[in-house]
Amino acid sequence: MRGTVFYKMSGSGNDFIMLDGRHTRPEAWSTERIVAICDRRLGVGADGLVILTPERPGVVRMDFWNCDGSRAAMCGNAALCATRLSSFLDLAAGGPMQLATGAGAFPVESRPGPGELAALTLPDFQLPRPVPGLPDSPGNEPLGLATVGVPHLVLMVSDIESLGLMETGRQLRSDPALGPAGANVNFVSPRGISGTWYLRTYERGVEGETLACGTGAVAAAAALVGLGRAQFPVEMVTRSGRGLHITATLSDGWARDVWLSGEGRLVFTGVL
Repeated sequence: MRGTVFYKMSGSGNDFIMLDGRHTRPEAWSTERIVAICDRRLGVGADGLVILTPERPGVVRMDFWNCDGSRAAMCGNAALCATRLSSFLDLAAGGPMQLATGAGAFPVESRPGPGELAALTLPDFQLPRPVPGLPDSPGNEPLGLATVGVPHLVLMVSDIESLGLMETGRQLRSDPALGPAGANVNFVSPRGISGTWYLRTYERGVEGETLACGTGAVAAAAALVGLGRAQFPVEMVTRSGRGLHITATLSDGWARDVWLSGEGRLVFTGVL
């Protein structure tokens, strides 16, 4: 059979087209080609494209693009899916594995048992900080801006089902106060169960709501714990209804020993 094999994967509803870097290269994927394959009507459909390439024993490189063709340094749910697929394809040649991304290299592991779970430990990051000049948004309490691979703004809301939430996210995503590249906008509200929160994300590069955001969940959890609103471990219930589990240690304004675990599910395999 001619063509390129692809793997469609879901990380709590955040979905990706994933390719084996032994059979294709990042240079082969132009912006136009990425946009076309990620199109949900005329292509395969996905929030992003991932190429996984073995670098050396135990290390797999993850190249990631949003569905608009823009590169991103990191995506938590893509990394969870990459971990599961790398194990399935034996890209790390057995033993402990590290995933190399634009945001650094870090240990990852597939978790045994049901749920197709994976886990990764993220590099240390500064806790979310206030954003001077951010416009007021009624009903939304800014908790801070943090870079967890990519920038994330976190806001507390009373009504996670508000019809205007994503319009607010669209407006804030590129606000000058967030810097020239803008940021993902994450809204959180308490679920009513101790340690459990709801999360919705307006994601740059997708330019809309995604069903989950791994690094956004980590930023939100760090903001909540840093402000004394929650304690680790934190469970973030994403828009898909699936949960992301976050643990970390906070000290001197930094989040350290950060772990994110969640779904990395193979949906189907196809040929381009």
